[in-house]
Amino acid sequence: MSRCLASILWVLISCLSSCGTGMAGGEQPLSRIAIHKASFAINDAAYVKASPLVLGLKGQTKEWVSLEYSHPNPSNDDWVGVFSPADFSASICAPESERQYPPLLCTAPIKYQYANFTTRDYDKTGKGSLKLQLINQRNDFSFALFIGGLSSPKLIAISNKVTFAYPKAPVYPRLAQGKSWNEMVVTWTSGYGINEAVPFVEWGTQGGSQTRSAAGTLTFNRNSMCGAPARTVGWRDPGYIHTSFLKDLWPNLVYTYRLGHRLFDGTYIWSQSYSFRASPYPGQNSLQRVVIFGDMGKAEEDGSNEYNDFQPGSLNTTYQLIKDLKNIDMVLHIGDISYANGYLSQWDQFTAQIEPIASSVPYMIGSGNHERDWPGTGSFYGNADSGGECGVLAETMFYVPAENRAKFWYSTDYGMFRFCIADTEHDWRPGTEQYKFIENCLSSVDRQKQPWLIFLSHRVLGYSSADFYGVEGSFEEPMGRESLQELWQEYKVDIAFYGHVHNYERTCPVYQNTCIRNGSHHYGGPFKATTHVVVGGGGCSLASFSPIRTRWSYYQDFDYGFVKLTAFNHSTLLLEYKKSSDGRVYDHFTISRDYRDILTCTVDSCSKTTLAS
Repeated sequence: MSRCLASILWVLISCLSSCGTGMAGGEQPLSRIAIHKASFAINDAAYVKASPLVLGLKGQTKEWVSLEYSHPNPSNDDWVGVFSPADFSASICAPESERQYPPLLCTAPIKYQYANFTTRDYDKTGKGSLKLQLINQRNDFSFALFIGGLSSPKLIAISNKVTFAYPKAPVYPRLAQGKSWNEMVVTWTSGYGINEAVPFVEWGTQGGSQTRSAAGTLTFNRNSMCGAPARTVGWRDPGYIHTSFLKDLWPNLVYTYRLGHRLFDGTYIWSQSYSFRASPYPGQNSLQRVVIFGDMGKAEEDGSNEYNDFQPGSLNTTYQLIKDLKNIDMVLHIGDISYANGYLSQWDQFTAQIEPIASSVPYMIGSGNHERDWPGTGSFYGNADSGGECGVLAETMFYVPAENRAKFWYSTDYGMFRFCIADTEHDWRPGTEQYKFIENCLSSVDRQKQPWLIFLSHRVLGYSSADFYGVEGSFEEPMGRESLQELWQEYKVDIAFYGHVHNYERTCPVYQNTCIRNGSHHYGGPFKATTHVVVGGGGCSLASFSPIRTRWSYYQDFDYGFVKLTAFNHSTLLLEYKKSSDGRVYDHFTISRDYRDILTCTVDSCSKTTLAS
């Protein structure tokens, strides 16, 4: 046994009295690994070799690693786990309760793949190879070969270490609309705390002079998590999250920026350069294009972590957006963001996946059950879908212009659009703080300047033919439209969007379960009722429709996809539903009207009048 492996064995044994345990269910692939049951069975005849040793020598944040491995007694259940930090067996995690048996390993891998994935005769020869993609995650990596499958893993070999040349470098910028129309917010991740470096953004108009804006720094520790696995085997140090506010932007101009850290010895660490176009002035009459979807999650380009059919949807949605990025002005991802479900390393993976998009256009998010829900923490639903994150990751990793990010509801204006984003993981019913926000957001918009009023939430507060809603007999989130439909009607909400249900569905303009107008590909003239659109097919495993076909359900598609809204001017809006597989349009409709059509009285939206002259 090598000196390195002997040292690791000693650390593992010492962990027996101090490491906690935890598991998560749901869709997160890493939850399939019973890491808390792992045992140590080092085999001197087995090995794992990884190359190259150093990644990102030219500043790349994503690189491929080649693995070669061997086991004298191979099985098709053998698998390779990627661990970071490389000394993964040395991590110490406190038990959640005194009754728990401490595990040998108290950290899950950041990804895994079966040893026979690309070497089909591995079970006969005992030799295999893999190519895996790594992203810069602020620490080094090692690769471990396990036998016993995912349910009874036994560690038999560990590779050499691999590291990025600049592991602490600023990475994965995420743009967001600020609280004012002429403000862009930049959030990014690095390995530099406030005791090591000063973070900032250097920015300015394209080709013009540059200025610097300071950034604030946040982080959190294991005790910020509400439960397992986020607090146990899913925990990984999140590094530092920095946020800077670029103010007083000129409308429509292109700005360049780069992320910087000034070390205390006077040296500078820089990211690559990026660019974005500043938002239009509210009410500006110009072409404006917004993409909307929910429930995308993340996937691996190397095919690792793959089950439950994650990859085809998530990566294809991402690729289609990147392909059409020049024709997109903003993205709204309405909940169930990364599906990390308490495995914190996956948030880095997600921000790396969307970097080409989020670094170029505002990437606005909503809160979903897989970000927030945890028993006894104030979430409206008492389930464990967040894997113990209880909102901390989403609220820290992304900026939204909410008054309090723990209450994830907010409004944002983009040119002729007003977006009202609700938080379905907190109570929305009449009399609540959020209900007052929703009413104020809908009522305060100037429809002459911003004619396109859009409501968004994660769970379906309107209409859905999902089979699980159909079984309940509600065809919605219970207490959803009963609480809000009068507001949508009174303030003439054009379209309401939802995620949570992993498919696409469009209703007729509907109010109180009744089609006020028949479903169509074109609506002209006065507002009649809100059209409800489920667009939860961003990437996560698909959800079936109920066999009952309701009268208000106009179009259904059991596939991955997203919606693109295009406002051509104050009078014409286009909705297109595109499949992630090919980017082609499979459903669409237009709204054409004048300002007077918004003012026109319709059912339950008539202002009081007087007979006085």
